[in-house]
Amino acid sequence: MNSDNPIVFVVDDDFRVRESLCDLISSMGLQVAVFGSAAEFLECEKPDAPACLILDLQLPGTSGLELQQQLANGDAPPIVFISGHGDVPSSVRAMKAGAIEFLSKPYRKQELMHVIDNAITVDRIARQKRTELANLQRHYRLLTPREREVLPFVVGGYANKVTAADLGTSEITIGVHRGQIMRKMEAKSLAELIRMADKLGVTRTPGHD
Repeated sequence: MNSDNPIVFVVDDDFRVRESLCDLISSMGLQVAVFGSAAEFLECEKPDAPACLILDLQLPGTSGLELQQQLANGDAPPIVFISGHGDVPSSVRAMKAGAIEFLSKPYRKQELMHVIDNAITVDRIARQKRTELANLQRHYRLLTPREREVLPFVVGGYANKVTAADLGTSEITIGVHRGQIMRKMEAKSLAELIRMADKLGVTRTPGHD
């Protein structure tokens, strides 16, 4: 179920810390879900909503850094590490792996609230970009193989005559393909089509002598 009501996940093996964080996050008007281990977090069904993950470094079983590695290949929410045992090498590893912040216990509540706000904003933007890319890919799949051949020429700024000569067809046919591409991609202008192609990673056709 899709929801825009943000949620904060907390993974910490200390019950008192979980309770404290739950109270703090709830006071911000956010949903909160707490877990005592990485395994519990991984087994939980996650709502489709902007989120962030507050993660303790030292956990029973799978550590915080190990969980971060497991989540690296998916669409995991931004991670905020908190730890009473944090050291410089661990914090460097966490940040290099993409963590938003690394806070040492005891942390200041206002600082954590600010970090949570930033993390959720980052996740909301990332989710919007993923949705936009998925929609573009859906439109791109509507193109015929021939239209996909023509697209790089269109966004590369090549005239129909040049495109037709390269692809061994007529200018009229290329004109039809251009119109179909614009319609299927739902592009309102050439500039918009170029932006779409860039986001899809469509390589523009090299120039001609």
